[in-house]
Amino acid sequence: MEKYLYLTLDVLSLAFPLMFSFYRKAPFYKKWKYLFPAILITASIFIVWDEIFTYMGVWGFNPRYLTGLYIGALPIEEILFFICIPYACVFTYFALCYLIEKDYLFPHQELISSLLILLLLVMGMFYFEKLYTGITFVLLGLLLAYQMLKLRPRYMGRFYFSYGFILIPFFLINGILTGSFIDEEVVWYNNNENLGIRIGTIPFEDAFYGMLMILMNIVIFEYLQDRERYKALMRS
Repeated sequence: MEKYLYLTLDVLSLAFPLMFSFYRKAPFYKKWKYLFPAILITASIFIVWDEIFTYMGVWGFNPRYLTGLYIGALPIEEILFFICIPYACVFTYFALCYLIEKDYLFPHQELISSLLILLLLVMGMFYFEKLYTGITFVLLGLLLAYQMLKLRPRYMGRFYFSYGFILIPFFLINGILTGSFIDEEVVWYNNNENLGIRIGTIPFEDAFYGMLMILMNIVIFEYLQDRERYKALMRS
């Protein structure tokens, strides 16, 4: 049964958010028309990135914990990761926005973004020869800069607040994938292409890779909602 481990993690990460998507007072399923395009666009980018890094040996997969179904160089479980995890994370963002009315980090969102942009771009350029570190940090830094300077959204405080909660299950799942609690790792990393710093068994970069993936989903998710609200306003 161990060959179903990664698939089981995908399914479990999706199961509870999907079930609670039909909660009457906060029906997340009504947001699917904004969510699914966001997941599809982001997943397409990350799957191409994943395929290239797998081919280059930046990371790879242990067949012991896989069903054996592949699309290109990627196991089907990895493809599903880019669907199940974003669904769960955007649901968490949506649920926290519903449950907690006050945006506690709104007054500080530009400061948080500015510090992250500075840190990520400096470290990303300094360690650019390490592919996982350099590309992840630079891309996230540029996305945050675009958000702050061009889009200037009001939801970044809520995103940062939500991401703090998201990191708990994210690290649990990534911990298992990188070898916590099991005999071998499901996903291995070439330490020549990262900083070699681990949080337990998890590469330090994973926290920022996850932030980049979830933020891209939320940017598109929020943009599509805003566009529809604007069209409705123009029709009225």
